[in-house]
Amino acid sequence: MEDKKFEDSFSSYHPIINFIYFLGVISCSMFFMHPVFLGISIISAMSYSFYLKGMKAIKFNLLYMIPTLLFVALINPIFNHEGMTILLYINKNALTLEAVTYGVASGIMFISVLIWFSSYNVIMTSDKFMYIFGRIIPSTSLIISMVLRFVPRFKRQIKVISDGQKSIGKDVTNGNVFQRTNHGIRILSILTTWSLENSFETADSMKARGYGLKGRTSFSPFKFSKRDRIALIILLILIGTVIMGGVYGENSIDYFPSIIVKPIESFSIYVYTSYLILCIFPIIINIWEEIKWKLLK
Repeated sequence: MEDKKFEDSFSSYHPIINFIYFLGVISCSMFFMHPVFLGISIISAMSYSFYLKGMKAIKFNLLYMIPTLLFVALINPIFNHEGMTILLYINKNALTLEAVTYGVASGIMFISVLIWFSSYNVIMTSDKFMYIFGRIIPSTSLIISMVLRFVPRFKRQIKVISDGQKSIGKDVTNGNVFQRTNHGIRILSILTTWSLENSFETADSMKARGYGLKGRTSFSPFKFSKRDRIALIILLILIGTVIMGGVYGENSIDYFPSIIVKPIESFSIYVYTSYLILCIFPIIINIWEEIKWKLLK
């Protein structure tokens, strides 16, 4: 099956818009454990991940995220025996409905945050991150940008090194166990040396360009346009609505000692709808741009 990817219009918005969006959805996914919020978050995160990466995202979710969800969901009731509704006893330890439910909720929360971060890494490139934080925290933003950039570069470089070592018969697939171990250590040593040299070169290059100096000017291709202002207003309204829902307890749930959730009211539906629109905001933009493009054609 073809690994289909879609053109993402949301990534063309101003970096401030991209950052505020991911800050909002990731923060809400981390702090709100309400079942409705968890369901919206995980479905939206997987949908946007698929939109950005195609079949690669489905493989990632099936091979890594689902097993992680099951692991977190199972590990919690093993060590957590709180709760009033006892399902059964395992070696005199109570397995409670509350602990199982909290484990499933924690697992969904954990993997949804990971999937959101995977989409964040696609949209928030190092140049966008440097644009936002370069003047505020120049040293820290440079380090974070370098770290984020090194992850894919490490993967490419270790493949280059492995291919080079394989050509002379010193790859991790050659020889006995001890020889393979020695070859693996040598590859890691070469990779470490390369990364250190690259870090020093990057630091010297940025220093020579006057990075972090007071009054330094820099070129930026990012312009805050009218559509960015509209998107910012919409995002702030949606995030503000979700925060208001949290203040009034619409986003909260008590798992212990018993599961207590606030009854769904009209304001609850308004908050849930706002959170749904917030989570699928990039998809809405992409669909709207696609409709505009077809109309123009």
